[in-house]
Amino acid sequence: MTANVFPPRLAELLEALKFLPGVGPRSAERMVLHMFTRQPEGARRLSLSLAEALEAVCLCPRCGMLADGGLCVICRSAGRDPGQLCVVETPSDLAAVEASGAYRGLFFVLAGRLSPLDGIGPEELGLDRLEKRLEENVVKELILATSATVEGEATAAYLAQMAQRAGIRATRIAQGVPLGGELSYVDAGTLSSALAQRRSIE
Repeated sequence: MTANVFPPRLAELLEALKFLPGVGPRSAERMVLHMFTRQPEGARRLSLSLAEALEAVCLCPRCGMLADGGLCVICRSAGRDPGQLCVVETPSDLAAVEASGAYRGLFFVLAGRLSPLDGIGPEELGLDRLEKRLEENVVKELILATSATVEGEATAAYLAQMAQRAGIRATRIAQGVPLGGELSYVDAGTLSSALAQRRSIE
């Protein structure tokens, strides 16, 4: 393997980078060589930023989004509509909905989606915390923005039942999101339209 020609510490760094999605041996090698031969200052800055972020960034206790300690910027904002709660699967899905500019409510970020075969049930998704929020009698509409995959649809159906038990209207984002598609890959215009044309779930 090419990694054997590098010093042990660089070889370890090459291996460490491979845990990132889409980074294989060649990509990792390109990144490492670029950092050490062309951009050592950039590498130092990356190292410092990563160390600081790992120390300070945590999950928002209210919604599950990444936060710089305490509540996230959206939960802290006074200009959001607390009566609308949009449920997404990941922080990147939240960022995609926010980038659409069509939504001014609050969010709840699941830790994925229901997948019994993978051992992911309601407890793993933090649905007990969501249930408590619904019991606060502040949320009037639960917007289900889970992906259009089999697991995403099953998760949406489960969440709709939770909303029904709490006497809250549940809606599902509408057309434009391709079947089997991940929300974070959908463009802002399509997401904006899907949010505007959301439908009620009976």
